Amino acid sequence: MRPEPGQVAVVTGAASGIGRAMARRFAAEGLKVVLADVEEAALAKAADELVADGAEVLARVVDVADRDSVRTLADAAYETFGAVHVLCNNAGVGSGAEGRMWEHEPNDWKWAFAVNVWGVFHGIQAFVPRMIAGGEPGHVVNTSSGDGGIAPLPTASVYAVTKSAVVTITESLYAHLKAEGARVGASVLFPGPHMLRTGLWESHRNRPERYAKQRPRRTPYRSLDQYEAAMKAAGHDVLFTPVEEVADFVVEGIRDDRFWLIPESEHSDRQIRARSQSMLDRANPSYLESFILE
Repeated sequence: MRPEPGQVAVVTGAASGIGRAMARRFAAEGLKVVLADVEEAALAKAADELVADGAEVLARVVDVADRDSVRTLADAAYETFGAVHVLCNNAGVGSGAEGRMWEHEPNDWKWAFAVNVWGVFHGIQAFVPRMIAGGEPGHVVNTSSGDGGIAPLPTASVYAVTKSAVVTITESLYAHLKAEGARVGASVLFPGPHMLRTGLWESHRNRPERYAKQRPRRTPYRSLDQYEAAMKAAGHDVLFTPVEEVADFVVEGIRDDRFWLIPESEHSDRQIRARSQSMLDRANPSYLESFILE
């Protein structure tokens, strides 16, 4: 499909980072935008900025882990604008898990899966049937991560597992849409190729009590700024990809009907080749041995 003025885009996790950049990019293309986020104050600020720029905006506080909350979002989008053409299931959290996998708290897994996996499924179930029934061209973009979808990151295993699941969910969605003969496409997004300045490192600020951690954190880096400062102090440069570049990449991918939204990067290509070759050779995953698990 081609994003065009008058169409409607829904973005979850839209109050900051990649989601906010995508919403701004869609608005710049003339689309009406539906912003969804769990953080009310940041959501209101993002919506006000878009309205000030002349965009038609609907903003709703939504917990994507809650099926009814997402269904209510879909009802509001259709009642307000009458259609949805682009759905970006982008909301995500870092789990906060520390140590070896067998030391992880169950709540770290439950929270990460509730948002990163169930949130994507809730979005698909609430919007896709209506998008198909509308008969107009549409597209679904699910946000994964190179840390899970391209090659697993053992130092962030819970997050990596959830983002790997997003890849398979999107592959299944793509196949089901094709089988249905729908005019709706699907893509899986791997933001990058470098780190991004998003709120993922501070996900704990929105962690619900029902998924509360049961013991204090050991890891000192509770923000991206702290991590970046520590890396610089150790003599390492930290490269960042502007979130605006990711948003541009998404719009281009939708226009071209590309499933794999993977930015060009020799590092990513090397990871993909190493993992694929390990499978083809039926060999042990030696590419994982380079990770230092402290």
